[in-house]
Amino acid sequence: MIYLIGDLQGCCDAFERLLATLDFSPSRDRLYLLGDLVNRGPCSLKVLERLAGFGDAATCLLGNHDLHLLAVAHGVRAPHRSDTLGEILASPRREAWLDWLRQQRLAVQAHGWLMVHAGVVPQWDAAQTLTLAAEAEALLRGPDLPGFLQVMYGNTPARWDDTLAGHDRLRLIINVLTRIRFCETDGTMDFQLKEGADAAPAHLRPWFDIPGRRTAGTPIAFGHWSTLGTLDRPDLLALDTGCVWGGRLTAARVDGGRRELVGIDCAQALAPF
Repeated sequence: MIYLIGDLQGCCDAFERLLATLDFSPSRDRLYLLGDLVNRGPCSLKVLERLAGFGDAATCLLGNHDLHLLAVAHGVRAPHRSDTLGEILASPRREAWLDWLRQQRLAVQAHGWLMVHAGVVPQWDAAQTLTLAAEAEALLRGPDLPGFLQVMYGNTPARWDDTLAGHDRLRLIINVLTRIRFCETDGTMDFQLKEGADAAPAHLRPWFDIPGRRTAGTPIAFGHWSTLGTLDRPDLLALDTGCVWGGRLTAARVDGGRRELVGIDCAQALAPF
């Protein structure tokens, strides 16, 4: 059985309860985690230990919180007051965990689904999304990561252009795959608005509602947007259902053409602020 699972954010107890509900077996089943594996929840290290222990039975995407861990570990970002990364950073196996995280994916297409943490810009089709994700993955795994982390953060450029190069190109790719929510009809991204889709001013739309989006018709599963609420459209699945905020942790079974959503209620680990 194939399951896609939304943002864990360090909520290992909820993850364990969901696995029990699914009767998950790593010898039989396959998990795809849609990013934000760690942070804000109480058990980020346990989440990494559990996921790594599944080996090939779990494919993990990177989200903005996972990249934040790398940036904090390299001294590029100061820990936020709501971070729960201390156990990882203090672990005797710290470097092994950081290296494991660097090997994970930014986009995957499997079992009929394109999977990303946040979304895609309207100019990209599925093939280009995977190609550009691979560019950024190579950087994250390579020796140039410490230098790039120094310039990874920022909201510009905000619109894709095929001529982009260097740090601007890589920063935009990562921003799309791990941060996008809203954009203008020409694909210019807005990173300020974090509320639900109905909160957008007239010039902004959710990335998946932009007319002419080249991935239209490609089934896409994503997380990242807990304020969006459940989104279950023929070619879209939004699976961040706010576990860390006391919402639910949701899995979608997608093998054999199925689309079955299974969720569990979660204890609130962090209050909205």
